[in-house]
Amino acid sequence: MVATTGYKADVSSDPPSTYDLEAVSTIPHGWSAWFGGKNVRIGPRIAPQIAPVSEAAQDSDSGLNSDVILTKQIEEEANCAIQYRTCSWQKTAALLFSEYICLAIMSFPWSYSVLGLVPGIILTVFQALIVLYTSLVLWEFCLRHPEVRDVCDIGQMLFWGQKWAWYFTAVMFILNNTFIQGLHVLVGAKYINTMVGGETSSVACQTVSFGVIVTIVCWLSSLPRTFSMLSKLGTASAIFTFISVLLAVIFSAVEDHPAGYSPFPATDPDTGAALPFGNPIVTAIPVLGTTFVSGLNAFLNISYTFIGQITLPSFIAEMREPRDFPKALWACTILEILVFSVVGAVVYVYTGNQYMTSPAFGSLEPLFKKISYSFMIPTIIFLGVLYASVSARFIFFRIFQNSRHKNEHTVVGWASWALILLGTWILAFIIANSIPFFNSLLSLMSSLFDSFFGFIFWGLAYFRMRKADGAVSLFHDRSFRGWFEGILNIFIILTGFFFLTAGTYTSVQGIIDEFEAGTVGKAFQCASNGI
Repeated sequence: MVATTGYKADVSSDPPSTYDLEAVSTIPHGWSAWFGGKNVRIGPRIAPQIAPVSEAAQDSDSGLNSDVILTKQIEEEANCAIQYRTCSWQKTAALLFSEYICLAIMSFPWSYSVLGLVPGIILTVFQALIVLYTSLVLWEFCLRHPEVRDVCDIGQMLFWGQKWAWYFTAVMFILNNTFIQGLHVLVGAKYINTMVGGETSSVACQTVSFGVIVTIVCWLSSLPRTFSMLSKLGTASAIFTFISVLLAVIFSAVEDHPAGYSPFPATDPDTGAALPFGNPIVTAIPVLGTTFVSGLNAFLNISYTFIGQITLPSFIAEMREPRDFPKALWACTILEILVFSVVGAVVYVYTGNQYMTSPAFGSLEPLFKKISYSFMIPTIIFLGVLYASVSARFIFFRIFQNSRHKNEHTVVGWASWALILLGTWILAFIIANSIPFFNSLLSLMSSLFDSFFGFIFWGLAYFRMRKADGAVSLFHDRSFRGWFEGILNIFIILTGFFFLTAGTYTSVQGIIDEFEAGTVGKAFQCASNGI
């Protein structure tokens, strides 16, 4: 994947697109292209540097030398109080674990109950491998352009340096991150309500009040300035999450029956609706009558959990040796496949279709639910913190890019950093409480944004880089790998458009169905939202 070429790069214009046999023959096919390491060979850029570059970072052979740019960045920070290029691959792995090993794992049993056990596990592995591949493409892009600090820079480069592409990406980037922060404010309030055990007269408008508490805690936890510091919190978060889901799996197996179990048919005394009953029903394939909307929403639920490439450029930008990033990526992907599949399958088998909730903690008996759910506290806080930090970096670095406030402990620097974070968390709190169909809206936003950040961007990045290499593999490299990767990236782009169209449709239809079923609440709802 990572390429080098036999022609001289010209940064004053688009790289040559003519077929170059020497360029193709020098594309490495070794393990370093997939697993990183010091032997990775970095290909040419697709565009000039987005910020001015010193003469030291240029050479006569490649126009812009990525290694020299990276070395200069590290040297410039060497004597600064706050250094950003400090993460090892182990610390980056901790950040990835904390992002992916999260509360969303407990929604996999629900997805399997809709899709069936066999298709659910197959789609889990399939989506994990697609995200692994596109993340490696993203990594290759960042190696070629080490000045990139976030996905907005990549968006502008991919669309031929157009400023509208930067603004378009920036809007999606901030909205995506802020909605995820809002989700964690809402989930934090849900956790406290679950522990309290329902309505209580001792707290005024308790769900909103609990949301305020969660927002303040998350803001304070966001204050560390570097990912190196956050990686320590991320490690603890991933460990506690693993304990939480492990307990949920054990409890679902040892409890006599899932929560809400009834051996005989019964009706809800308030609504008269039929309640689930009988032993858990588990199906290998979707049950008869599963609709396109419900099935696609279940698949999108799996996909959204895996799609997190929006943060990866920011992580790579703070690695001391970006060539090592695949080590962190592979470690995280392998753990994801194992944990997501095992947790989803085991909890589903013991809970069944009738008693399934999302998250699946609600399917456990009350004591078991509270014990296992409590170990999710660090993740509920930290994952929102991680996205807040990524957003704050985006704003902070552009305000203080050439200022001492970026790398020194100054009152202005720290006050600005704290205020930026506070602004994102206030907005997240407002969003979390003002939209009565928040979870469905989050699915809608994910369809609109993840279509680009999970698929379209990286398929386009592949072809832009292959053009820079002097040969678009699909048309000129007649090897099996050339054809396979070319067709694969066309499929990835089409998948992105599928998310954008069909995914948006099912998300909107889900919101409409909620309104028709009367399950939509109201803005700033005071009633308990516990599970």
